[in-house]
Amino acid sequence: MVEFDELLDLSKHVATCAGRRLLDGSSHGDKSYAHCADNVREIKALADRVLEREILDALVPTGFSILSEECGYLSGQQTSNRWFIVDPLDGTFNYVKGLGPSAVSIALWEDQTPLFGVIYDLVERQLVWGGARLGAHAGDRRISVSDTSEPARASICTGFPARFDFANDRAFEHFRTTVSRYGKVRMLGSAAVSLVNVARGSADAYTEQNIMLWDVAAGIAIIQGAGGRVHWEAGTTRYSLNVYASNGILSAADWAQP
Repeated sequence: MVEFDELLDLSKHVATCAGRRLLDGSSHGDKSYAHCADNVREIKALADRVLEREILDALVPTGFSILSEECGYLSGQQTSNRWFIVDPLDGTFNYVKGLGPSAVSIALWEDQTPLFGVIYDLVERQLVWGGARLGAHAGDRRISVSDTSEPARASICTGFPARFDFANDRAFEHFRTTVSRYGKVRMLGSAAVSLVNVARGSADAYTEQNIMLWDVAAGIAIIQGAGGRVHWEAGTTRYSLNVYASNGILSAADWAQP
């Protein structure tokens, strides 16, 4: 079986290479896209598919199962219950429109426990990685969550996933109740980068309903490594989660599934 450190090094290398290819002006950075037939609020870029193929080519030989945004679940040959969770390009709309942050995201979980997360931030051109046993790092620098204790002085990152049900009054009320406690609310358009901002202390909390697992799997691990806490539960669609992450001081006591 491939050793843990080897899996981490491989993931860091693959995410960094994928991110740099998007930035080098080659065909990997093609910004052509199309709206999804079943949800016009969601888009897919050529870069998503190209990067996924290259990332999977690197991870499949490890023998572990893989869940990836574009191709779904791929069963591995290992008997281990470890699995990779991949988002080749989180924040696709931001990427193709030049609107905001986007990232390459790779995580390794064991059953429902995050082991590590690796995120290449395309705007910062920086690799961020970590896990509960590893701490959290941005490049060669250790990072940690904030010490903000009052919600009124805190910031929360959030968003509305493409599958968010805007006709669901209960979901809207839950969203309003949660974010209204905070002094500042920010929607960045990338769950991965939002979680990185919590891990590095730039933001104090993050929440999102029915966000897909591949969007948050790496960021959850990194926040745990940075000293924060993450609460999650199953969303209403397969592989979706309702997530609340914070510096560990701000409470999730009044956060619950709508």
